[in-house]
Amino acid sequence: MGAYTYIATATMGLESLVAKEVQKLGYETTVENGKVMFEGDEKALCRANLWLRTADRVKLKIGGFTATSFDELFEGTKALPWEAIIPVYGTFPVVGRSVKSQLYSVPDCQRIVKKAVVERLKQTYNQSWFNEDGPLFKIEVALLKDEVTLTIDTTGDGLHKRGYRRLHGEAPLKETLATAMIQLTNWQPDSDMAFLDPFCGSGTIPIEAALMAKNIAPGLERGFQSEQWPLIDEKTWAEAREEARDLARNTIRPAIYGSDRNREMTALAAENATLAGVKEIEWRTKNVKDLQRLAERGALVCNPPYGTRLEEKDTIRTLYETLGRVSTNYFQGWSVYVLTANEQFEQFYGQKATKKRKLFNGNIKTDYYQFWAKR
Repeated sequence: MGAYTYIATATMGLESLVAKEVQKLGYETTVENGKVMFEGDEKALCRANLWLRTADRVKLKIGGFTATSFDELFEGTKALPWEAIIPVYGTFPVVGRSVKSQLYSVPDCQRIVKKAVVERLKQTYNQSWFNEDGPLFKIEVALLKDEVTLTIDTTGDGLHKRGYRRLHGEAPLKETLATAMIQLTNWQPDSDMAFLDPFCGSGTIPIEAALMAKNIAPGLERGFQSEQWPLIDEKTWAEAREEARDLARNTIRPAIYGSDRNREMTALAAENATLAGVKEIEWRTKNVKDLQRLAERGALVCNPPYGTRLEEKDTIRTLYETLGRVSTNYFQGWSVYVLTANEQFEQFYGQKATKKRKLFNGNIKTDYYQFWAKR
């Protein structure tokens, strides 16, 4: 088995969570903005794709160098061992991005890199044309302040696509962000603390909590692009999946609840939970004002409507005021965590957060308000 450098990409602000997950798998990490780097063999690639809950994707780093001219970009790319990863029948498109670099034209950088890889493979395979009709090896050229990093995506569809949410409502929360929200709470999946999302929608937050409670690898029921690569044999993938199945628990210790005022949404959430293998979640159709205390201790975690349109302002204010009143009256002993882009949230909720953290929900800048239970 070889030794490779991998990059687990992360949404801004979630790098530390991704690093902890990689470390939990047994690999040392180096953290930079938007990425967590680690080294490992072929099985590390499989395990990272199967287990990382908060990362966006896993990339295989081919190399890096400094380039301030297209000639330097071409020669640096050509010098790398592409043939060690890409077979003669591989398909290898190139995507790119450039930030604060002299080589700012991304289309030109992509063209140069493609040409250099082709030249390298011509020498290796002793042929002048490649049909590119085999497995996909998506190359990325990333330039930051004239430093070039060349990678190949191992994941395919982003890691947020677990495979269970075939049906969803409007503006669904990404599974990776939902998990990050949970990991930033004081709730532990092996504790006796209850868990509730009172705005569950299609069920993403409670389902991710239940997957954690049962220690189910989030990527267990989906495929990955690198499963088609000759670099990693079927046995290595099979062993990684078998390891994941052996580590899964049969039962959930804490009580996990999902609630929504829309009966169609709770029915949809229950369907998604069944697909995810976590039928133990209890779904309730309730308005926020009708919520009652479910346990002595717990975590209330939610992503309520933000009310970005002017006509929604009064409705959202009432909703946040109700949430604050219900939390104060019925959820003593609980910690409350709310993700919203509404900058007046604390004012409407009626309480200052213990802690506030900036997170990105897609392209929307949000705040994650944390109200810790009194000891």
